[in-house]
Amino acid sequence: CSLFVRKVDPRKDAHSHLLAKKEDNNLYKIQFHNVKPECLDAYNQLCEDVLPSIHADPEYPCELVGTWNTWYGEQDQAVHLWRYRGGYPALTEVMNKLRQNKVFMDYRNERGKMLLSRRNQLLLEFSFWNEPVPRSGPNIYELRSYQLRPGTMIEWGNYWARAIEIRQQNQEAVGGFFSQIGRLYTVHHLWAYKDLLSREDTRNAAWQRDGWDEVVYYTVPLIQHMESRIMIPMKTSPMQ
Repeated sequence: CSLFVRKVDPRKDAHSHLLAKKEDNNLYKIQFHNVKPECLDAYNQLCEDVLPSIHADPEYPCELVGTWNTWYGEQDQAVHLWRYRGGYPALTEVMNKLRQNKVFMDYRNERGKMLLSRRNQLLLEFSFWNEPVPRSGPNIYELRSYQLRPGTMIEWGNYWARAIEIRQQNQEAVGGFFSQIGRLYTVHHLWAYKDLLSREDTRNAAWQRDGWDEVVYYTVPLIQHMESRIMIPMKTSPMQ
């Protein structure tokens, strides 16, 4: 037999079952909207007028976790993060109800005139991250997105399950997610800092803690591509 054939143990369960939280059935949607530069103020006002009403309406089993504009990274971009309590059935229920909501349909039509492009992903949250909760501000937020090599998600999860303890010292960890639909093998880590200097100090401090260098050493080879966005909350975002 060939010396180069490696025996691979058959997977006993899906990544989503091994890595996601068991005690709840939350599904997340992240939206990236690239806005025409001349329309950004009007777009923000439109979102601030409409999205909080959906968040606050008990008829919709969804919550607006946060809504931001990108400050550094892709310019003239908005990022929205929604949580659907009840998973895919909740997502379907919200979609069906929104089609009957005239205010939302008018918002969508008006929004379409302002956008250059948009994309979204459906996400699950890692079991070892805290559930994202509203924050008082002012804060800046960093969304670090990693495109992993296919087949490495479990390995990533094993290392970060230990690493997150190191990065909780200043309460900077907001949420950790992995994609289910959309661009696959994508991980998003969301962090909050008081400002850019606080971000630098907090990240530098991690290197002084036992185990952080090992996490970086073993996880960097798993990454195909990575991207960082610094984001500013919109006025009505639950995360400020």
